[in-house]
Amino acid sequence: MEFSTFEYRGHQHAYEIHGEGEQLFVYLHGLLMDRQMNRTLATTLAERGHRVALVDFLGHGQSDKPLHAGSYRMDAYAEDMLAFFDHLGADQAVVGGVSLGADVSLHLAVAAPDRLRGLVLEMPVLEWAVPAAALLFTPMLLTMHYAARPAGWAMRQIARIPRTTNSTLNSVLALLSSSPEVVKAVLHGVLTGPVAPTVEQRRAIDTPALVIAHGRDLIHPFSDAESLAAMLPNGRLAPAHSMLELRMRPDRLTDQITDFLDEAWRRPTAVAR
Repeated sequence: MEFSTFEYRGHQHAYEIHGEGEQLFVYLHGLLMDRQMNRTLATTLAERGHRVALVDFLGHGQSDKPLHAGSYRMDAYAEDMLAFFDHLGADQAVVGGVSLGADVSLHLAVAAPDRLRGLVLEMPVLEWAVPAAALLFTPMLLTMHYAARPAGWAMRQIARIPRTTNSTLNSVLALLSSSPEVVKAVLHGVLTGPVAPTVEQRRAIDTPALVIAHGRDLIHPFSDAESLAAMLPNGRLAPAHSMLELRMRPDRLTDQITDFLDEAWRRPTAVAR
Protein backbone atom coordinates (compact mmCIF):
# COMPACT_ATOMS: atom_id res chain seq x y z
CA MET A 1 0.00 0.00 0.00
CA GLU A 2 1.34 3.42 -1.03
CA PHE A 3 0.39 6.68 0.74
CA SER A 4 1.02 10.04 -0.91
CA THR A 5 -0.45 13.44 -1.80
CA PHE A 6 -0.95 15.55 -4.89
CA GLU A 7 -1.47 19.29 -5.23
CA TYR A 8 -4.16 20.96 -7.29
CA ARG A 9 -5.32 24.58 -7.18
CA GLY A 10 -3.08 25.21 -4.19
CA HIS A 11 -4.45 22.41 -2.01
CA GLN A 12 -3.03 19.04 -0.97
CA HIS A 13 -5.10 15.90 -1.54
CA ALA A 14 -4.22 12.70 0.35
CA TYR A 15 -4.54 9.32 -1.34
CA GLU A 16 -3.46 5.70 -1.17
CA ILE A 17 -2.82 3.05 -3.81
CA HIS A 18 -3.49 -0.68 -3.43
CA GLY A 19 -2.13 -3.20 -5.90
CA GLU A 20 -0.29 -2.69 -9.17
CA GLY A 21 -0.94 -2.51 -12.90
CA GLU A 22 -2.13 -0.04 -15.51
CA GLN A 23 -5.85 -0.72 -15.10
CA LEU A 24 -6.85 1.84 -12.48
CA PHE A 25 -10.00 1.78 -10.33
CA VAL A 26 -10.68 4.95 -8.31
CA TYR A 27 -13.30 4.56 -5.58
CA LEU A 28 -14.56 7.62 -3.72
CA HIS A 29 -15.97 7.96 -0.21
CA GLY A 30 -19.21 9.42 1.12
CA LEU A 31 -20.03 12.85 2.51
CA LEU A 32 -18.08 13.75 5.70
CA MET A 33 -16.47 10.29 5.74
CA ASP A 34 -12.98 9.59 4.34
CA ARG A 35 -11.10 7.07 2.22
CA GLN A 36 -10.80 4.60 5.11
CA MET A 37 -14.42 3.52 4.60
CA ASN A 38 -13.44 1.83 1.31
CA ARG A 39 -10.13 0.30 2.40
CA THR A 40 -11.48 -3.24 2.84
CA LEU A 41 -12.83 -3.22 -0.72
CA ALA A 42 -9.54 -1.82 -2.04
CA THR A 43 -7.39 -4.46 -0.34
CA THR A 44 -9.68 -7.25 -1.52
CA LEU A 45 -9.62 -6.05 -5.13
CA ALA A 46 -5.84 -5.60 -4.97
CA GLU A 47 -5.52 -9.24 -3.90
CA ARG A 48 -7.48 -10.12 -7.05
CA GLY A 49 -4.99 -8.31 -9.27
CA HIS A 50 -6.51 -4.82 -9.56
CA ARG A 51 -4.90 -1.44 -8.91
CA VAL A 52 -7.19 0.61 -6.66
CA ALA A 53 -6.84 4.25 -5.64
CA LEU A 54 -8.62 5.85 -2.67
CA VAL A 55 -8.47 9.62 -2.26
CA ASP A 56 -9.79 12.04 0.36
CA PHE A 57 -11.92 14.85 -1.04
CA LEU A 58 -11.00 18.34 0.13
CA GLY A 59 -12.46 18.92 3.59
CA HIS A 60 -12.24 15.22 4.42
CA GLY A 61 -9.68 12.88 5.95
CA GLN A 62 -6.08 13.99 5.54
CA SER A 63 -6.67 16.36 2.62
CA ASP A 64 -6.58 20.14 3.07
CA LYS A 65 -9.64 21.76 4.59
CA PRO A 66 -10.17 25.28 3.21
CA LEU A 67 -13.09 27.19 4.72
CA HIS A 68 -14.43 28.48 1.39
CA ALA A 69 -17.62 26.62 0.48
CA GLY A 70 -16.91 26.90 -3.25
CA SER A 71 -14.16 24.30 -2.85
CA TYR A 72 -16.78 21.70 -1.93
CA ARG A 73 -19.17 21.81 -4.87
CA MET A 74 -19.59 18.41 -6.50
CA ASP A 75 -18.55 19.71 -9.92
CA ALA A 76 -15.40 21.13 -8.29
CA TYR A 77 -14.72 17.70 -6.77
CA ALA A 78 -15.01 16.21 -10.26
CA GLU A 79 -12.33 18.63 -11.51
CA ASP A 80 -10.12 17.60 -8.59
CA MET A 81 -10.48 13.94 -9.60
CA LEU A 82 -9.47 14.67 -13.20
CA ALA A 83 -6.34 16.31 -11.79
CA PHE A 84 -5.81 13.13 -9.74
CA PHE A 85 -5.95 11.04 -12.95
CA ASP A 86 -3.33 13.33 -14.47
CA HIS A 87 -1.15 13.07 -11.38
CA LEU A 88 -1.20 9.28 -11.64
CA GLY A 89 -0.57 9.41 -15.38
CA ALA A 90 -3.84 7.57 -16.07
CA ASP A 91 -5.40 8.33 -19.45
CA GLN A 92 -8.44 6.28 -18.42
CA ALA A 93 -9.85 4.66 -15.29
CA VAL A 94 -12.91 2.98 -13.91
CA VAL A 95 -14.27 5.37 -11.30
CA GLY A 96 -16.99 5.11 -8.72
CA GLY A 97 -17.95 5.74 -5.15
CA VAL A 98 -20.56 5.68 -2.45
CA SER A 99 -23.19 8.42 -2.00
CA LEU A 100 -21.24 11.67 -2.55
CA GLY A 101 -18.61 9.64 -4.42
CA ALA A 102 -21.27 8.19 -6.73
CA ASP A 103 -22.64 11.64 -7.60
CA VAL A 104 -19.15 13.04 -8.22
CA SER A 105 -18.52 10.06 -10.54
CA LEU A 106 -21.64 11.00 -12.52
CA HIS A 107 -20.32 14.55 -12.90
CA LEU A 108 -17.04 13.06 -14.16
CA ALA A 109 -18.91 10.97 -16.71
CA VAL A 110 -20.56 14.13 -18.06
CA ALA A 111 -17.43 16.30 -18.02
CA ALA A 112 -14.87 13.81 -19.37
CA PRO A 113 -16.46 10.63 -20.78
CA ASP A 114 -13.30 9.81 -22.74
CA ARG A 115 -11.40 9.38 -19.45
CA LEU A 116 -13.72 6.69 -18.08
CA ARG A 117 -13.86 2.97 -18.79
CA GLY A 118 -16.69 2.30 -16.39
CA LEU A 119 -18.70 3.54 -13.40
CA VAL A 120 -19.43 1.77 -10.10
CA LEU A 121 -22.16 3.82 -8.42
CA GLU A 122 -23.07 2.80 -4.86
CA MET A 123 -26.10 4.49 -3.30
CA PRO A 124 -26.38 7.56 -5.58
CA VAL A 125 -28.26 10.55 -4.15
CA LEU A 126 -30.83 11.73 -6.70
CA GLU A 127 -34.36 13.18 -6.85
CA TRP A 128 -36.16 10.90 -4.37
CA ALA A 129 -33.49 11.55 -1.73
CA VAL A 130 -33.78 15.36 -1.70
CA PRO A 131 -36.46 15.75 1.04
CA ALA A 132 -34.72 13.33 3.43
CA ALA A 133 -31.31 14.87 2.73
CA ALA A 134 -32.69 18.32 3.49
CA LEU A 135 -34.19 17.08 6.77
CA LEU A 136 -30.86 15.56 7.83
CA PHE A 137 -28.25 18.02 6.64
CA THR A 138 -30.00 21.38 7.12
CA PRO A 139 -30.25 20.97 10.94
CA MET A 140 -26.64 19.76 10.96
CA LEU A 141 -25.56 22.87 9.07
CA LEU A 142 -27.51 25.11 11.46
CA THR A 143 -25.98 23.35 14.47
CA MET A 144 -22.45 23.86 13.14
CA HIS A 145 -23.25 27.55 12.64
CA TYR A 146 -25.22 28.49 15.77
CA ALA A 147 -23.82 25.93 18.24
CA ALA A 148 -20.24 25.72 17.03
CA ARG A 149 -18.71 25.98 20.52
CA PRO A 150 -20.48 22.98 22.16
CA ALA A 151 -20.27 21.01 18.92
CA GLY A 152 -16.54 21.71 18.75
CA TRP A 153 -16.06 20.59 22.35
CA ALA A 154 -17.88 17.31 21.67
CA MET A 155 -15.86 16.70 18.50
CA ARG A 156 -12.58 17.27 20.35
CA GLN A 157 -13.57 14.65 22.92
CA ILE A 158 -14.35 12.14 20.18
CA ALA A 159 -10.99 12.89 18.56
CA ARG A 160 -9.31 11.49 21.70
CA ILE A 161 -10.87 8.05 21.20
CA PRO A 162 -8.18 5.59 20.06
CA ARG A 163 -8.55 4.37 16.50
CA THR A 164 -9.36 0.71 15.91
CA THR A 165 -8.39 -1.99 13.42
CA ASN A 166 -11.73 -1.49 11.64
CA SER A 167 -11.21 1.06 8.86
CA THR A 168 -14.95 1.77 8.43
CA LEU A 169 -15.34 2.53 12.15
CA ASN A 170 -12.27 4.76 11.98
CA SER A 171 -13.90 6.69 9.15
CA VAL A 172 -16.99 7.24 11.31
CA LEU A 173 -14.82 8.45 14.21
CA ALA A 174 -13.07 10.85 11.83
CA LEU A 175 -16.48 12.23 10.81
CA LEU A 176 -17.58 12.71 14.42
CA SER A 177 -14.34 14.49 15.35
CA SER A 178 -14.33 16.95 12.41
CA SER A 179 -14.06 20.68 12.98
CA PRO A 180 -17.47 22.47 13.02
CA GLU A 181 -16.10 25.17 10.72
CA VAL A 182 -15.03 22.60 8.14
CA VAL A 183 -18.29 20.63 8.38
CA LYS A 184 -20.24 23.85 7.89
CA ALA A 185 -18.21 24.81 4.81
CA VAL A 186 -18.49 21.31 3.28
CA LEU A 187 -22.25 21.09 3.79
CA HIS A 188 -22.74 24.61 2.47
CA GLY A 189 -20.75 23.85 -0.68
CA VAL A 190 -22.39 20.49 -1.36
CA LEU A 191 -25.95 21.68 -0.69
CA THR A 192 -25.75 24.91 -2.69
CA GLY A 193 -24.00 23.46 -5.75
CA PRO A 194 -25.36 20.94 -8.28
CA VAL A 195 -25.97 17.62 -6.56
CA ALA A 196 -26.17 15.43 -9.66
CA PRO A 197 -26.16 15.96 -13.43
CA THR A 198 -29.54 16.73 -14.99
CA VAL A 199 -31.80 13.93 -16.22
CA GLU A 200 -30.91 14.80 -19.81
CA GLN A 201 -27.20 14.63 -19.03
CA ARG A 202 -27.61 11.29 -17.26
CA ARG A 203 -29.50 9.80 -20.21
CA ALA A 204 -26.53 10.68 -22.43
CA ILE A 205 -23.95 8.84 -20.27
CA ASP A 206 -23.05 5.76 -22.31
CA THR A 207 -20.18 4.66 -20.06
CA PRO A 208 -20.89 1.12 -18.74
CA ALA A 209 -22.21 1.42 -15.18
CA LEU A 210 -22.82 -0.92 -12.25
CA VAL A 211 -25.35 0.66 -9.87
CA ILE A 212 -25.38 -0.77 -6.33
CA ALA A 213 -28.53 -0.15 -4.31
CA HIS A 214 -30.30 -1.23 -1.14
CA GLY A 215 -33.59 -0.54 0.61
CA ARG A 216 -34.49 0.89 3.99
CA ASP A 217 -32.50 4.09 3.58
CA LEU A 218 -34.22 7.46 3.02
CA ILE A 219 -30.99 9.22 1.99
CA HIS A 220 -30.14 6.57 -0.62
CA PRO A 221 -33.53 5.19 -1.71
CA PHE A 222 -33.62 2.05 -3.82
CA SER A 223 -35.88 3.87 -6.30
CA ASP A 224 -33.14 6.41 -7.14
CA ALA A 225 -30.62 3.68 -7.95
CA GLU A 226 -33.18 1.59 -9.83
CA SER A 227 -34.27 4.50 -12.03
CA LEU A 228 -30.64 5.49 -12.66
CA ALA A 229 -29.70 1.99 -13.79
CA ALA A 230 -32.68 1.95 -16.16
CA MET A 231 -31.89 5.45 -17.43
CA LEU A 232 -28.23 4.84 -18.28
CA PRO A 233 -27.84 3.26 -21.74
CA ASN A 234 -25.29 0.74 -20.42
CA GLY A 235 -26.41 0.53 -16.79
CA ARG A 236 -27.12 -2.54 -14.69
CA LEU A 237 -28.49 -2.85 -11.15
CA ALA A 238 -26.83 -4.81 -8.33
CA PRO A 239 -29.18 -4.96 -5.30
CA ALA A 240 -27.41 -5.10 -1.93
CA HIS A 241 -28.79 -6.60 1.27
CA SER A 242 -27.93 -3.50 3.31
CA MET A 243 -25.77 -0.39 3.28
CA LEU A 244 -23.14 -2.26 5.32
CA GLU A 245 -22.88 -5.34 3.11
CA LEU A 246 -19.93 -4.10 1.06
CA ARG A 247 -18.03 -3.27 4.26
CA MET A 248 -19.07 -6.09 6.60
CA ARG A 249 -19.81 -9.05 4.27
CA PRO A 250 -18.27 -7.92 0.99
CA ASP A 251 -17.69 -11.17 -0.91
CA ARG A 252 -20.90 -11.28 -2.98
CA LEU A 253 -20.77 -7.67 -4.16
CA THR A 254 -17.00 -7.75 -4.57
CA ASP A 255 -17.42 -10.66 -6.99
CA GLN A 256 -19.82 -8.55 -9.06
CA ILE A 257 -17.49 -5.54 -8.99
CA THR A 258 -14.55 -7.73 -10.04
CA ASP A 259 -16.50 -9.13 -13.00
CA PHE A 260 -17.57 -5.61 -13.99
CA LEU A 261 -13.99 -4.29 -13.86
CA ASP A 262 -12.78 -7.15 -16.04
CA GLU A 263 -15.53 -6.47 -18.58
CA ALA A 264 -14.86 -2.72 -18.60
CA TRP A 265 -11.20 -3.19 -19.47
CA ARG A 266 -11.93 -5.84 -22.13
CA ARG A 267 -14.14 -3.43 -24.07
CA PRO A 268 -12.57 -1.51 -26.96
CA THR A 269 -11.99 2.14 -26.12
CA ALA A 270 -14.65 3.42 -28.50
CA VAL A 271 -17.29 1.16 -26.92
CA ALA A 272 -16.23 2.17 -23.40
CA ARG A 273 -16.88 5.78 -24.29
